[in-house]
Amino acid sequence: MKVEANHSFVNFSETSSIKVALVGNPNSGKSTLFNALTGLHQKTGNFPGVTVDKKSGTAKLSSLVNAEFVDLPGTYSLYPKSLDERVTFEVLCNPENADHPDITIVVADASNLKRNLFLVSQIIDLKIPVILALNMIDLVEKVGDTIDAVRLSEKLGVKVVAISARKKEGIEELRQAILQPLPVPQYDFIDVKKFAGDLIDKIKSVIKVNSDFAAFQIINNYSEIHYFEKKSDKTNKVEAILKSAEVDRNKLQSQESVERYRIINRIASECITQKSAIKTETFTHKLDNILTHKIYGYAIFLLILFFIFQTIFFLAKYPMEWIQDLFVMLSQWAEHTFPAGELTNLFVNGILAGLSGVVVFVPQIALLFAFIAILEDTGYMARVSFIMDKLMRRFGLNGRSVIPLVSGVACAVPAIMSTRTISSWKERIITIMVTPLMSCSARLPVYTLLISLVVPQDKATGFFNYQGVILMCLYLIGFIAAMVAAWIFKIILKAKEKSYFIMELPVYRSPQWKTVGITIVDKVKVFLFDAGKIIVAISVILWFLSSHAPGSKMEAIEKKYATAEMIQKYDAKELDARISSEKLEASYAGVLGKTIEPAIAPLGFDWKIGIALVTSFAAREVFVGTMATIYSAGNKDNSQTVRDKMQNETNPTTGLPVFTLAVSFSLLIFYAFAMQCMSTLAVVYRETKNWKWPALQFLFMSALAYISSFIVYHILK
Repeated sequence: MKVEANHSFVNFSETSSIKVALVGNPNSGKSTLFNALTGLHQKTGNFPGVTVDKKSGTAKLSSLVNAEFVDLPGTYSLYPKSLDERVTFEVLCNPENADHPDITIVVADASNLKRNLFLVSQIIDLKIPVILALNMIDLVEKVGDTIDAVRLSEKLGVKVVAISARKKEGIEELRQAILQPLPVPQYDFIDVKKFAGDLIDKIKSVIKVNSDFAAFQIINNYSEIHYFEKKSDKTNKVEAILKSAEVDRNKLQSQESVERYRIINRIASECITQKSAIKTETFTHKLDNILTHKIYGYAIFLLILFFIFQTIFFLAKYPMEWIQDLFVMLSQWAEHTFPAGELTNLFVNGILAGLSGVVVFVPQIALLFAFIAILEDTGYMARVSFIMDKLMRRFGLNGRSVIPLVSGVACAVPAIMSTRTISSWKERIITIMVTPLMSCSARLPVYTLLISLVVPQDKATGFFNYQGVILMCLYLIGFIAAMVAAWIFKIILKAKEKSYFIMELPVYRSPQWKTVGITIVDKVKVFLFDAGKIIVAISVILWFLSSHAPGSKMEAIEKKYATAEMIQKYDAKELDARISSEKLEASYAGVLGKTIEPAIAPLGFDWKIGIALVTSFAAREVFVGTMATIYSAGNKDNSQTVRDKMQNETNPTTGLPVFTLAVSFSLLIFYAFAMQCMSTLAVVYRETKNWKWPALQFLFMSALAYISSFIVYHILK
């Protein structure tokens, strides 16, 4: 790093590698800028010592300089209230943190600059190299307002670059700004010594810091700064200073905030020119009057969900049929091309059967994630949080719980991790405990397969497809169950802390189709390769367990049906079906299923379904792969899809179909409520650091699933 002679500038143009932090308020466009700067050169890990996701990426700024960009969690100030905000605070305020940046780019929403300047001014007072990126400048210009970036730069003492991350405007100027000499803030934005002068001097005599505000932050957030953990001698001195002073942190923070906004208002009046004193109502405000209405808001949200689930069934059925036909053709081709034997049997009834249970649901998974990405990118999901806050509070949650719950429709694992933005311990625990009740994308293959068994595709009234209606009802049942469980936890768990919900609603924007496309590809890849690996591995294991039996049982069955009497009694097709069925029942898989059958028989489930319940604990969608493998082992007709095989399955005792309306809905309700995912339990433990929470979660969800399934079966049978 080259430092200018007057020590007021730093120059990274001759440095081989630099670390750049992106900081900003939530919804400021920080992540969009991160994607624009790093492209596909990204990786996700964890910040040292915590489970919070660390998103970093690299970019070559010049022939000499490589930059590592770190996307820090969004925060409104350097007073952390949640786990995510604590990470941002620790990285910026602790010079010894491994991720402490050489340069900090503060991304500010230019259309709401006053609010964003609070965080900007705090970071400036840390006396670290700062670039202010005025994002969404196109929205400011659209309404006729102007921001004097040159004057703003002079007032703040830092470099200011106007950009539009969504439109990729100003990105190259921002890159060049990083390489040019950067002013290191020399003057305090506010004089915090007015509020705690003696304390600041005492702290600075113990801890070497860059500025008075850094010492002020130690006074206010001493317990959040981890570098004290390695310096016990200084820790004791700081503790003694703070204890003797009896610090009123709330008063100090209040005084600082008032002073900052006094100066921010003055700067804003000098640097921002509004088109008119009386602003006309914007499109966003007009739309919010409808979408956030206390009655219409809920109705519109339900209509949007209804449209999504109708579309998932309507649009996905065509590519799903093509994929099913493709796997039927592949199975028949392999059966006729490869020599008969164990390897061919493994490939057709193990690997191909398992793969078909994964790939066939890709169209529905892609559509679900596409809709979620569009709703988030347009700004509508923030409105859902806003309108749901009042409802959530009655059940022990708040508006911030909506994002994890809605994210749970995609996957419970990242949804539970996103609860870190909830400041209240009680509300965070409740959200973690009930989020798995939301029907995730892993349940979607199970739902659609079972619904298709009892509700024909052509069963519809106009646009209203009955399959889509039932699917939406299952998602609503999950939400209702989550709310009831949250209300019970609200009564059981005790906490004195008060919660709050503050969220800035972003303006409505048209979705970035490239971002939506990347999201779909990423999520489908996770489904295919992460869940797919598990499904195929279990399918191969199941193939072995269903194709082999203890002792010589398989040979005995072959001999039993090789007699002249049996050959005369049954035709070749029926004889082959009987041999396959008896072999499956005698196999290791059959023994396992028969063992657990007495426990699940009251729910209407037979031993084959029991095998799927056991294997799908690895991941819910494994149910479909298990069914494909089990019924492939018991049915040699590879011209049929797994749905056809399940629909044709009959009870050997009664001769009636196995998957009746009662059994299918019993199974649907069981999967709607049961904890059928090891990964979810693992992440609950990681987030709570205590095994009692995942254990309690597993027990209450299993009991709810069993009792509900029992009731549904006996009502419908």
